[in-house]
Amino acid sequence: MPGKSFIHRIDARAKIFLLLMLLVFIFVCRNFVSLAAISLFSLIIILMTKIGFIKYLKSLKYILAIIIFTGILNLFYGSGDVLWQWQFLKITSGGVNNAIFITIRISVMMMVSSVLTYTTSPTDLTDGLEWLMKPLKLLGVKVHDIAMVMTIAIRFIPVLLGETDKIMNAQKSRGADLESGNVFRRVKALVPVLIPLIVSSFKRAGDLAVAMECRCYNGGNGRTRMKIMRFTFTDVIALIISVLIFGTVIYFNIVYPAVI
Repeated sequence: MPGKSFIHRIDARAKIFLLLMLLVFIFVCRNFVSLAAISLFSLIIILMTKIGFIKYLKSLKYILAIIIFTGILNLFYGSGDVLWQWQFLKITSGGVNNAIFITIRISVMMMVSSVLTYTTSPTDLTDGLEWLMKPLKLLGVKVHDIAMVMTIAIRFIPVLLGETDKIMNAQKSRGADLESGNVFRRVKALVPVLIPLIVSSFKRAGDLAVAMECRCYNGGNGRTRMKIMRFTFTDVIALIISVLIFGTVIYFNIVYPAVI
């Protein structure tokens, strides 16, 4: 999503590196104080993108079932006062803390991950990933090919979603019932959608391969870039702020007792 915010102006390589560090420190958090600090930092980043907080919340709907399942599962792990018990199943105060902690952790992780895809174009993302994976070339890994595959995958996600929507509407107009019945019936009803979607996906892949060959694409050997990436003062500021926040998280982990 185009924009001119501070986060948009950060170099793609710096954003990828800082996102990986942020995800690591989200999992390093061991108590609610450190988790609150990293969550507040993530919220500030999200608001600085000027995209809209509601859009980030909508990104959670794709993994809402996983979040709920993980939260319920963690209710039964932990020590402390027993709040509810049925045979061998019991919910303790520690289990409630674990469930809340894990739910917040996964939600923050998913929302802050959306910052990268919302503020970085696929081309910049490819160039950044390729630059960060350069050391793998020493091991004979084809870094450019990997980065290109990832970019194509990201690029075609909205295309396939749009194609799926069109096929589903076409099937509904022919009388197909895709929404009623139990889970097994709904899954069976999706077969007329999946088959043309798979056929269309292979056709698009073939067309893309032909288009790349017609343009004499031969991988990253001798390939130049129209846009040269350069680190700026904005990237340095983002790095310094992130280091301070990460240091704060480590300090809170040491000072306050762990929850999980």
